[in-house]
Amino acid sequence: MIELGQGPADTDLIKDVTDQSFMADVIEASKDVPVIVDFWAPWCGPCKTLGPMLEDAVRAARGAVKMAKVNVDEAQQIVAALSQQGLPLQSIPTVVAIYQGRPIDMFQGAVPQSEIASFIERAVKAAGGDASGGLDDAVAAAEEMLEDGAAVDAAQTFSAVLSEAPDHAGAYGGLVRAHIAMGELDQAEAILNGAPAEISESAELEAAHAQLELAKQASNSGPVSELEAAVAADENNHQARFDLAQALYAAGDGQAAVDHLLELFRRDRAWNDEAAKTQLMTIFEALKPNDPVALNGRRRLSSMIFA
Repeated sequence: MIELGQGPADTDLIKDVTDQSFMADVIEASKDVPVIVDFWAPWCGPCKTLGPMLEDAVRAARGAVKMAKVNVDEAQQIVAALSQQGLPLQSIPTVVAIYQGRPIDMFQGAVPQSEIASFIERAVKAAGGDASGGLDDAVAAAEEMLEDGAAVDAAQTFSAVLSEAPDHAGAYGGLVRAHIAMGELDQAEAILNGAPAEISESAELEAAHAQLELAKQASNSGPVSELEAAVAADENNHQARFDLAQALYAAGDGQAAVDHLLELFRRDRAWNDEAAKTQLMTIFEALKPNDPVALNGRRRLSSMIFA
């Protein structure tokens, strides 16, 4: 599970609720923000899938909603009381959004991540929250998932955001990069090619395009050790140095890749139609603007060009 560095702690956002704590953790808490109540049971198969998805979506909202988990086998008094008030809790999972002490929305059964995101977004809007801000927070959470290696979860969250805002450049670029991380390059390219025209030239999609190009190169890169030996044997073997840079980047050593490309540019900037410069710019576009490798590399390249 992902714990957002700048968001509320899980103990504040997500709680297991009993008959005794329901009033405090749900009714009273809902006076501040909507509380998403998940009625579940240990023997319920769909609950095991839905619960973690709900938790991820609640974390992504970063405090705009809270979540209460009610085990119907253990909290029988509150389940009976709510059923008498008209809530259909006979089948589970049942998920209810409560705000100001009253149910404002609900659904039953396992649903896709996109529907969960929409459900939470409606609850946030009902409480007067900033819907667009919530989407941006969800994208930020998905980026953290992606950095932590949870590409599948990140893709689901990016997709959920796009179901609400199809022209969200950050979510679109993130979805492409998530599929790249999963090794699904054809799918990533198809998503990129299907981007809405209004965001097709955005920085987020340009970065995703650069990452896709580098990923394609990585699939054809040669062994690093052999290429290092070739460069050591002949420092003016430009093709070997260029191939080595590609292989190093594919191996996760962006700094070494940039160093070799800068050295190639220094030795022969015109080689292969300025291939070293073109490759450097692709790497810089793929990295975050504030990445030290990109910042330092751009500075060193500029000093060579204008020397």
